[in-house]
Amino acid sequence: MDEKSVQIELHKEHQQALCVLLEEFDRVCKALDIPYMLFAGTMLGAVRHQGFIPWDDDVDVILLRKDYDRLLKEAEQVLDSEKFYLQKEFSEHWPMFFSKLRLNNTTCLEKYHPKDPQIHQGVYIDIFPCDNCAKTGFGRKLQFLASKIVIAKALYKRGYETNSKRKKCFMQLCRLLPNKLFLAITKGGKADSAKVHSFLGGSSSYRKSVYPRKCFLEHTQATFEGKQYSVSAKYDRLLHILYGDYLRIPPEGNRRCKQHAILIDLENSYEQYAHYRDGMVFEIHTRSIR
Repeated sequence: MDEKSVQIELHKEHQQALCVLLEEFDRVCKALDIPYMLFAGTMLGAVRHQGFIPWDDDVDVILLRKDYDRLLKEAEQVLDSEKFYLQKEFSEHWPMFFSKLRLNNTTCLEKYHPKDPQIHQGVYIDIFPCDNCAKTGFGRKLQFLASKIVIAKALYKRGYETNSKRKKCFMQLCRLLPNKLFLAITKGGKADSAKVHSFLGGSSSYRKSVYPRKCFLEHTQATFEGKQYSVSAKYDRLLHILYGDYLRIPPEGNRRCKQHAILIDLENSYEQYAHYRDGMVFEIHTRSIR
């Protein structure tokens, strides 16, 4: 088997592992009666491909903040903890502003050098919170700015690497600011506001991170890799906000994976690769899955 064929096979196996994680996440949410939705490229994949976007390598889910908080509090009551690990936001060995469900005894090494060697680095799916927006445009922009400070502080603490002097200076400034204050501002919208936001989600764009609340209140089912999962009943509206003409397949030259990881091992734990990235230099280029 040539190198390209090996990569394609590993990509498919990685997607299969992500499906195992998603099935467990769905089971836990159903057991606890907690609503959630597929989000971003996973939602797009479900609607446009009835499964993964063929060149995708991750799974995203999203919950309204009250449901997200309850999930983090109660999930371990029903989670299969021998096989899975819930990596909670702002926890002892995870300084980030969102959570992940990890597959134990696997490896997913990403393009950074962790400052905490005890960070769980198994294959994962992302779990994002969706927060209430302020009622005014100024208030929403203030929330967006506050979220950037929260994000910069978390990335610095995790071990984010960049060649951008501007980003380095911003992270150095933000690390001196109080996280609790700016997190409260980010989350501090009104429960009766007409809009919600995912500023602590996967997009760096303000426009693509603010949505009508009704998009998160009504759910329907969509097929993803042969199984039914929850998506927004207003998925057309939500996908237009995120991707514009989302039914249009990109030209072949643009169908490239984000390539979150530099190493995937579905048979061995990340603990066996403690020094794998020593001396590596990363040039990180983020791309929309669209």
